[in-house]
Amino acid sequence: MVEYTVEVHSTTAFTLEEIYIRLTGSTCESKPQVLHTFSLSSQVHTSKVSCTESVGTLLLVELEAKPSGFKYVFQEWFCAKLVVTTPEGEKVHFPCYQWLNSKNPIVSLRNDKATLINKETNTALLNQRHQELAVRHQNFKWKEYHYKVPYIIDAEAASDLPQEVRFSFTKDIEMKFNAVSVLVELELESLIACSESWKSLEELHSLLRYPTPKEYVRQHWDSDEFFGYQFLNGLNPMVIEHCSKLPHNFPVTDDMVKSSLGGSCLKREMQNGNIFLCDYKRLSGFEGNLIDNRRQSLTAPLCLLYSTPEKKLIPIAIQLYQEPSKENPIFLPTDSKWDWLLAKTFVRSAEFHEHELNFHLLRTHLLAEVFSLATLRNLPSAHPLFKLLMPHTRYTFQINIMARNLLISKDGIFKKYTAIGCDDAVNTFLPKAVSTLTYSSLCLPDNIKERGLENIPNYYYRDDGQEFWDIIHKFVRGVLTCYYKTDGDVKADPELQKWISDIFEYGFLKKGETGIPRSFSKVEEVVKFVTMVIFTVSAQHAAVNNGQFDFGGWMPNLPSSLRLPPPKKKGESTETTFFQTLPDVTTTIHGLAVLFLLSKQSSDHYPLGVYTEDLFGDDEARRHISEFQEDLCKRNNEINTRNRDLELPYDYLKPANVDNSVAL
Repeated sequence: MVEYTVEVHSTTAFTLEEIYIRLTGSTCESKPQVLHTFSLSSQVHTSKVSCTESVGTLLLVELEAKPSGFKYVFQEWFCAKLVVTTPEGEKVHFPCYQWLNSKNPIVSLRNDKATLINKETNTALLNQRHQELAVRHQNFKWKEYHYKVPYIIDAEAASDLPQEVRFSFTKDIEMKFNAVSVLVELELESLIACSESWKSLEELHSLLRYPTPKEYVRQHWDSDEFFGYQFLNGLNPMVIEHCSKLPHNFPVTDDMVKSSLGGSCLKREMQNGNIFLCDYKRLSGFEGNLIDNRRQSLTAPLCLLYSTPEKKLIPIAIQLYQEPSKENPIFLPTDSKWDWLLAKTFVRSAEFHEHELNFHLLRTHLLAEVFSLATLRNLPSAHPLFKLLMPHTRYTFQINIMARNLLISKDGIFKKYTAIGCDDAVNTFLPKAVSTLTYSSLCLPDNIKERGLENIPNYYYRDDGQEFWDIIHKFVRGVLTCYYKTDGDVKADPELQKWISDIFEYGFLKKGETGIPRSFSKVEEVVKFVTMVIFTVSAQHAAVNNGQFDFGGWMPNLPSSLRLPPPKKKGESTETTFFQTLPDVTTTIHGLAVLFLLSKQSSDHYPLGVYTEDLFGDDEARRHISEFQEDLCKRNNEINTRNRDLELPYDYLKPANVDNSVAL
């Protein structure tokens, strides 16, 4: 008779079930035995498993939960990992991180060593690999979302998801609490049914008694300098690009901008690399949503900007519709105060829609769901890429389901309180945005070069993002080259090839013009693509998500809707028409509530590199994880030092503020 000692690590210290364990080795397997009584005071439980003889090299551990005593009661139980000590004194770690419940009463676990399928030498382990993916294929299915839009998970509600990919109890309670109480927390509940216009900025400031998101924004929102700054370091640093030639539909002349350019001309400043363009052409052609039976206004602006000798970025010309005409004038800083302010406000409203639907929803949330679903369907737990990516899939499915049900549904926020509405947002705008989605646009170094922004000053998103990209790339390369020693290893991995094939098919809809690979043939191709995946779901999401309330909490800076069309003739705008154009009180407060909720960090926030799951058992991979964490800590300190000298600190890409995953 021999004994194996089993340490059970669980976040639930007690269960009504009897948990049975079976050990499988290279020579035989044990009979199922009950793991003995769990302590209510500890989340680590020790039990003994007796066998008539050694099972040989320990390969697999099977856990099975069965109801005990309460015939019709089955309580869910979460197992983090097992540590089995063999009779020879060897400790073998078996990661689990799964719930055992009525739908999933049995789990088969293997040790924490990562293995490629072509390196698998044992039939039992190979079978476990196939069986695990077969179960995942049942639990995680692709579903068409809308025509010409990336696929999503086949789940209507969070309750349809397997328990291990749902919110933790803490986060679930917080989200439910916030969803019903955020207006109370912001002291806005008294305004919930007010359809009146704001009478003044003072009234807006006095009634919105919530904690000021960024006082700097309220004080500077209407300045040209801050308007330009936001294209670089605000909520959406992704639209601006270098302009070497004016678009044919934007007939700005030298006479129009001469004073803004200090007497210089457009051609000279373009040659010097100082002229930039923001073009919202994807918003062209939308009629405008109905809010309280009133047609809202949505424009598709072109905005020309100038990087001054003082290294400030300022707007010098704005055209609010794509086709020039007498009724679509080009607004200039030399126009009347209210003409110019209204023109900038229409740009900021266009920015709200372009940001939320394209750069936030599509390019982080929906792509993160594609990456997560492809990972779970194609990579077994023993695969090194599964171990690398799992922390970066946390909560993504549930937060996206909530977004689809609460924000972009037929009764959601976009339908009720935005200028584009729900149907146009999902059925028309998203396909337009998808048509411009490319691999290079998702890779920060390539994207910066394509947009011609290598040298524009004070672009902290670019600087911090490049550092982030390099840190992630170094980490990914270090881990993956532990397992992919040669390009031949990449070509010989069918699980990896199926993973990228699914992403190409379901995420990028088989469009070769996107540049997304449909297969891999080189190690460096895998390294770059996985770097992009982790960067997208962590750093990029933080850059476009975490500042939503900071920049949108002062509504005139980021209005979700505008009630009047822009002026067709200069000189007719007044303070009265400005406030009649802004969204009414009800639309304002609902927009603020959503931005507040989406920007609020949860109590179980895990910064990038903080991994609660102990998945890698290989010393070399663990060393790369430690180096990754050290690099992130160093970068955190560097940003803190840089920010001390900035009037408006940029901290959205400070590692401490970046989540591992799209979890909010």
